[in-house]
Amino acid sequence: MSEARRTPLYAAHVRRGGRMVEFAGFSLPVQYTSILEEHAAGREHAGLFDVSHMGQLALSGPGALATVDRLLSRRTSTAKVGQVRYALLCNDAGGVVDDVTAYRRDDDVMLCVNAANIEKDHAWVRDHLGAETTLRDESDATALLALQGPASADVLRAVADEALKRFHFARGPVAGHSALVSRTGYTGADGYEIYCAAGDAEALFEALLAKGAAHGLRPCGLGARDTLRLEAALPLYGHELDDTTSPLEAGLDRFVEQDGDFIGADAIRARASKGHPRALAGFVLEDRGVARAGCPVAREGREVGLVTSGGPSPTLQKSIGLAYVPPPLAGAGTEIEVLIRGRTVRARIAETPFVRGTRAGRSANA
Repeated sequence: MSEARRTPLYAAHVRRGGRMVEFAGFSLPVQYTSILEEHAAGREHAGLFDVSHMGQLALSGPGALATVDRLLSRRTSTAKVGQVRYALLCNDAGGVVDDVTAYRRDDDVMLCVNAANIEKDHAWVRDHLGAETTLRDESDATALLALQGPASADVLRAVADEALKRFHFARGPVAGHSALVSRTGYTGADGYEIYCAAGDAEALFEALLAKGAAHGLRPCGLGARDTLRLEAALPLYGHELDDTTSPLEAGLDRFVEQDGDFIGADAIRARASKGHPRALAGFVLEDRGVARAGCPVAREGREVGLVTSGGPSPTLQKSIGLAYVPPPLAGAGTEIEVLIRGRTVRARIAETPFVRGTRAGRSANA
């Protein structure tokens, strides 16, 4: 088995006491102090995450916009320079190759893709390039920090001239380093993504933490990132989304242009016309236990679905999760059971997001 890759911030994580684990082929901190403390920082103040494992693919040339429109479930050509759009990269069968954010830059379009899918996405995009379009992989040269939480705007103002609207981005200096800053977020609260050269990452990371301390900023690991995104009911590729799943099953209708002619559009419409056999729903356990991905979901003793993500909610102090169930059972209040290690645990379908004040639906990718 090959050794896990290191992000440009590996040394900083180790120096700060990060507990390192392998995730998507990279060595990343799961936590520094405790997941609960880091979750609280991200929900109540601000957290800084290393997401440099994410990939960046750039498409340029006279045909780039037409190519991206053909690849993604939403048109990028209608976006203005400086806008970001969340969209799905779909296959011919209407399944999700990946969920991405598309950045309309001055002379190209950058796709931010999930770490585990970089090679797969690169091959898919390369094989479907339109005329006069060039593809380049900027992943190794780029570092990415995620500044998340209600105080994130205050933190950014301490080191940059921040005046971004939601789902917009701009280039400019951040703590003296050239960066591209976007405002999307992946915790359901306000949040920013800071793209910079790999060589600038450590200095920028430390500068943000130093200036942000007065606003409650602290470094956070993968553990808190997952609990925060789960409370916001945001899908994670490989759990709620995969190559066989229609984005409509996952409740991502608003990110799919129903009249589009992108790859997979006809298949998505055909699958919808027949009626989907399942729908993604949130649930809360009513008995003690923790539901994890893969746990069967039952209704009156009969298995009807599977948990895709689950865990304790630090904010609610309850166990929550996401699961695919038959559409008639997906309404809030429906009683279900989750089978956890051979034990039947009572649960109830809940409205999402689980934590009020977070934004429902996907706001960026992980």
